[in-house]
Amino acid sequence: MHLFAHFSRFCAGFGGLMSKNIAIFASGNGTNAENIIRYFREKGSACVALVLTNRQNAFVLERAKGLGVPCVWFAKSDWESGELVLSTLREHDIDFVVLAGFLARVPDNILHAYPNKMINIHPSLLPKFGGKGMYGDRVHEAVIASGEKESGITIHYTNEHYDEGGIICQQKCPVLPGDTPEELAQRIHRLEYEYYPKVIEELVEGLSPSYL
Repeated sequence: MHLFAHFSRFCAGFGGLMSKNIAIFASGNGTNAENIIRYFREKGSACVALVLTNRQNAFVLERAKGLGVPCVWFAKSDWESGELVLSTLREHDIDFVVLAGFLARVPDNILHAYPNKMINIHPSLLPKFGGKGMYGDRVHEAVIASGEKESGITIHYTNEHYDEGGIICQQKCPVLPGDTPEELAQRIHRLEYEYYPKVIEELVEGLSPSYL
């Protein structure tokens, strides 16, 4: 375990009430993570209190550090056992876990510690184009190659199987003639940035998402 920041400037009670603490699991560039962190800066109901990654050089670490959010890299063996990861979540009083481009399997002990309080976002309309190994441009390439006329995002609960948890919300966008994976990805990213923080907020507040 390597802790890269020791405090968060933004996690504080609002109007005398304690906010909910969110942890983000991410493996890559971290644009979704940054978008979520910035969204909750202005909110009283929750804040991003911790960012965890399974990749030592993931740029999400730099984004989190730049925003003053504690961020931790765990080695593969730590993610396989889950014990150290879980103790870190508890140490930071995490109430809700958000996966944002996280490519490792979440250990069962962490899943069981956060029943219906851990969600993921996938860049396709599940159950199509999901499962192990389907992430990023691999998904967009498969969507285009299949001749699909639309794609989108799926926000779902996390369980023991990749991309198979209960679906919370789906939002669609067109697949245009001549689309490249990069062009489709831009459309998907816009949906992610708009809807993911809003759905997280409603779930943290105990509401049913209004984007079904």
